[in-house]
Formats: sequence, C-alpha cells, structure tokens
Amino acid sequence: MENSKTDKRICLITGANSGIGKAAAIQIARQGYRVIIGCRNKERGETALSEIKEKSNSDDVELMIIDMALQKSIRAAVEALTHNQVDVLIHNAADFDITRKKREVSGENIETVWATNHLGPVLMTDLLTERLKRSEQGRIITIASKGLVAHPFLKVDIEDPEFKSKSYSVEKAYYQSKLAQVMYAYWLAQELKDTEITVNCIRVTNVKIDIERYPNLSKAMKLSYSMKSKFAITPEEMALTYTYLATSPEVNSVTGKYFDEKNKEVSSSAYSRDEANIAAVMDMTMKYLK
Repeated sequence: MENSKTDKRICLITGANSGIGKAAAIQIARQGYRVIIGCRNKERGETALSEIKEKSNSDDVELMIIDMALQKSIRAAVEALTHNQVDVLIHNAADFDITRKKREVSGENIETVWATNHLGPVLMTDLLTERLKRSEQGRIITIASKGLVAHPFLKVDIEDPEFKSKSYSVEKAYYQSKLAQVMYAYWLAQELKDTEITVNCIRVTNVKIDIERYPNLSKAMKLSYSMKSKFAITPEEMALTYTYLATSPEVNSVTGKYFDEKNKEVSSSAYSRDEANIAAVMDMTMKYLK
C-alpha cells in the first residue's frame, strides 16, 4: 500500500453514481476533500466520475469498482485502495428495487438486500478501520430511512434475516436492513469510543426518485410515486446532511447519534436502542463475515 497521493482529507462514499450519493460526492469534493466514489457498474461509474469532477470543479475524485453484495468484491476493492488513510466513510449504496417480487441471492448465496445494505457496510468498515484510525478525526456514516417511523415495532429477524422460510417482500427486507444499520451505528460508536472515530446514522426522508429507472413499475405504482414526489425533497437537499456530518467541525466529537434531513438528532425505536437487541443483531451479523 502506497502513501496517499494527496494531503487532502479523503472521503469514500459508496453508491455515488446517482441520486443522493452523487450529489453528496459533488458537495464534499467542493469542500476540498478527495472523494472516492464506490460503484458497482464501471460504465455508470465513469459517467458519474466525469460529472462529479465537472460539477465540483475538482480533479480529486476517483472511482472504486465495488459490489456491496459480494464480500469478495469488498475485500478486493479495499485491498486495491492505495490510500493508507481514510477520513470519512459513507455507506450510501443500497439495494431497493421496488419492482422486485421474488427473493434474490448474491453470487455468494446471500439474499441481496441483506448482503448489500447491512453485511457489506459492516465488512467494509471492519476492513477500513485501521485506515480510519490514522485520520485525526475519522467519521463513519451509515444510512437508514424515515420509512422506519411507519414500522415502530419492526425487529430484525435473528433466525431468518434472509427470508428463507417466510414470504418475501422487498420492502420488508429493505426496512429490516436499514433498522440493522441504525443498530450497527449505535454498536460501532461504543466499540470505537476510545478512538478518534465517530459513528453516526442518517435518517433519509422522502427524496425524489427517477421513475425512469424502473420501467417495469405498474401504473398504480407510478401514480403513487408521482404523488409522493410532490412532498419529496431533492437528492441535493438530502445530500446536505451527508456533507454536514462528513465535514462540519460542529460534529467533531458527536457519535452514536441519528440525524434527520434538518441535521437534527432524532430517536429510533425502543427495540433498536436496547443493548441486548443490538448485541443479538451484531452477533448474528458477525457469523456471516467469518
């Protein structure tokens, strides 16, 4: 591993070829950070890379090809990373194909929503912790959803998080994975409390989505999403919270918190804050990563 080629602070953000991730990459690059965008698809990643460079007026942006559903891909991408220090890690990549009707598994035979949205971030953080410790003030940001508010009694299914033996719903799989990420942020903040690394989670609100990305949506679903988008904020507006938690000196020592789109601390469900529940979810999670 070489020394970093830049004296700039380095921010690695996954899923940055579209939407909030791309908007955040542009904003953070404008703040003078070197930004590494993690993308699964090389072609889309290269298109995003040139757009981010142009809009941020910065050449300090680079592309990392990574599939967050595959532990093999995460390990290879981290191993290939030439910077020996990372200052900010944002777990933005997510699998939530609203048109999916059936359970799908990764090439490693793990249900893809669980693999991408929860296991991938946990593994990637673990592999990058030593580099984050080299930062004067490392920051880890996980991403959840305001949709969890509508599911106050949701729990992570410790016995069957992959929907192997129960009926599958992509929405249930998604919200379970996001609940697990909230709990992971609380757990990791405790694990790293004696270091200079902070860990916080963002509760993403209703954000305008590009319906064109889902050509198979039914007319009813298209109508529903167009109604929702009337009350939605733009990806750029939501990205301001990513940028705030990634770069602001105000949150230098804030850790183990949950933030909304107004940069305000919010609370999560009683279940998600319970230490025994958190320990059970993380014990189960770690079994996947051995």
